[in-house]
Amino acid sequence: MGFDEVIGQDAVKERLTQMIADNRIPHAIMLCGPQGCGKLPLALAFASMLVGKEAKDEAMVRAWSHPDLIFSFPVIKRKSSDHPISDDFIGEWRTLLNSSVYFDTEDWLAVIKAENQQIVHYVYESDRLQQKLQLKPSRGGRRAVVIWLPERMNVEAANKLLKLIEEPPLRTYLIFVSQDSENVLGTIQSRTQKIFVPPLSDDVIAEALTERLGTSPDVAKVIAHVAQGNYTMAVKRLSEDNEESVFFDLFVNLMRLSYMRKIKDMREWSDTVSEMGRERQKRFLAYCQRLLRENFIYNFKSPEMCFMTRRESEFSVNFARFVNERNVIPIMEELSLCQRDISQNVNPRMVFFDFALKMIVLLIQ
Repeated sequence: MGFDEVIGQDAVKERLTQMIADNRIPHAIMLCGPQGCGKLPLALAFASMLVGKEAKDEAMVRAWSHPDLIFSFPVIKRKSSDHPISDDFIGEWRTLLNSSVYFDTEDWLAVIKAENQQIVHYVYESDRLQQKLQLKPSRGGRRAVVIWLPERMNVEAANKLLKLIEEPPLRTYLIFVSQDSENVLGTIQSRTQKIFVPPLSDDVIAEALTERLGTSPDVAKVIAHVAQGNYTMAVKRLSEDNEESVFFDLFVNLMRLSYMRKIKDMREWSDTVSEMGRERQKRFLAYCQRLLRENFIYNFKSPEMCFMTRRESEFSVNFARFVNERNVIPIMEELSLCQRDISQNVNPRMVFFDFALKMIVLLIQ
């Protein structure tokens, strides 16, 4: 894989290419930035350049099976007694990469059939990396380790990696890919060279949708604006049955039930949401925060500042007046508390029903 397959990000591509040309490659870098901006594709292209310098390596790199290209990514426990590592899921990982290098945690959870669980880098993963990197590179050249979502490491796993990051084996390079770098262990952050990858521009996303997927220019322009720099989300929004369409229906239903104070129906709503997996529940709460922000901005009558689909915009015509300077912050705070509780495995029925009841009061402020 080369940088020509990565959408946009010319400045970052130039910086990474120059590192290799000057042979001044940091032993550990961290690509960080918002979702869908192309951090993982950049890391994959950079790693491919590091290990695939000879023609005979190209086929293995293209199939993501080069012995000196090592992947580490968050996984799940099939059973409580399991000691899962990335190698247990390497087949699914390569399948996803061969399908598209632009994907997110939702896609990864679907591939490993784990929508109801949270993905984690367990301590056994750190042990595996240390064992692998004790061996010499199979091809005698450079070796690259791509570590996806280091913020998903538990503390024990992160601490075990510190020595490896500080003093990696000769000609071994660690490439971290983080979409929430603030939640990466501070001692790991301090040992890596951070490279910020900015969100993609609307024009770049629209051009990619048109050239790669055959989307009409008019539709591509609208989708690109709504995606807010996230190419992965732009691709998903082309589908009518995308996840955010489901989230929109759940959000609208809750707002209407809260306004009409239908407590029994609100309890049924919370039961429905609680049946989703925790990762999906967190994405739903993030979606609610985004839509509330858009409705608040909608009141300022500045269309260029709003990033909503046609359905969302039609709903906002009547709903936006209920989101104002008196309640927008309290509602956002309640959603943040819900996210915290779901992450800490609090009973989701309690979390969502409590939030639904509070919306009755918050909507009329």
